[in-house]
Amino acid sequence: MTATILVVDDEPYVRRSVGRVLERAQYDVILAEDVRQAIGYAERIPLDAAIVDFDLPDADGLQVLARLRDLQPSCLRILMTALQDHQLYIDAVNRGEVLRVLPKPTDPVQLLQTVQDAFQAAQRMARLATAQREAVSFQEHQMLQECFDNDLIRLALQPIIDPRDPTRPAAYEALLRSLHPQLDGPLAVLRVAERHGRLADIGARVFELAAERISILPADAGLFVNLSAEQLSDPERLRADIAVLVPDAHRITVEITEQSHLSSIANWDASVELLRELGFALAVDDLGAGYNSLSVLAQLQPQVIKLDMSLVRDVHVNDFSRRVIELVVNLAEATDAKVVAEGVECAEEADTLVACGCHLLQGYYFGRPMLVLPSEKTEAA
Repeated sequence: MTATILVVDDEPYVRRSVGRVLERAQYDVILAEDVRQAIGYAERIPLDAAIVDFDLPDADGLQVLARLRDLQPSCLRILMTALQDHQLYIDAVNRGEVLRVLPKPTDPVQLLQTVQDAFQAAQRMARLATAQREAVSFQEHQMLQECFDNDLIRLALQPIIDPRDPTRPAAYEALLRSLHPQLDGPLAVLRVAERHGRLADIGARVFELAAERISILPADAGLFVNLSAEQLSDPERLRADIAVLVPDAHRITVEITEQSHLSSIANWDASVELLRELGFALAVDDLGAGYNSLSVLAQLQPQVIKLDMSLVRDVHVNDFSRRVIELVVNLAEATDAKVVAEGVECAEEADTLVACGCHLLQGYYFGRPMLVLPSEKTEAA
């Protein structure tokens, strides 16, 4: 495939001369006499390289190349100048803003050699970048496998309080944690798992750990377990993975996260129906954080609606948030659902949420996520 090269120079003779040399070498050439024309071409036409004179009447060549880099990052940038050893150009090359500097006036042989060197250098950098990405990918996959092999994936439990009986948790939310020294947080684990197509494997491990955790909870305490939208794409895999929780399904609420992806997930409706048939309650997580919350409620018809902490924060001094929460509570009660307010951090927020009619409360005010519950410490002692 023939490369397309943009040549920018306000001197007609230089512009045409450079263009003829490149055309004889079988390059596709676009000639521009000023910055406006050059940028106009760059906005419409894919470019493989650009040769830009430094001394233009309305801008210097470095400014033009910087704009080209923003418009087309993969375009090779060559600066043409009579002052090749100027520190300004040397710094630009060292920073990667310019790939090559071409002396002016240009010798045809040197011109073609410079262009060829630029393309070869770009190919070497592309191969190096690919090798680096592959090395990082391999290392990431190894670290993720270490999480499975060395039992480094854990669940922390955060209490969910019924304000009618705040002395003991009505339920807990199971939150992903990692003991891996590099993948040391839930987001790091989930991002790597997503890149390597292993979100379902993480989900299966969460179900196994949740089954262990619910066995040590009081018999009247429920457990909220997160399930990503991607896990809904394979109902049969989901049936097999979640089987370990079926004996306690009446105590478990499955929180569906990342609802914004739901419409793009094949078979999600079959998976949701499966969860209902198995006896799990459904919760919509983070209501108020996205733009399609009402449509998600209509699609999932959840038994639990969890308010995003952005609505909860400072609700005691935010009348608009309070009114929104009251509307959600009315909607929930009309559909026999319960509302859980997440992210409660102070007594004033808690009191206001109770006054709004929220059925359950969760947040640091009531307790942080715990890898080991107080009852487990007592038993160990």
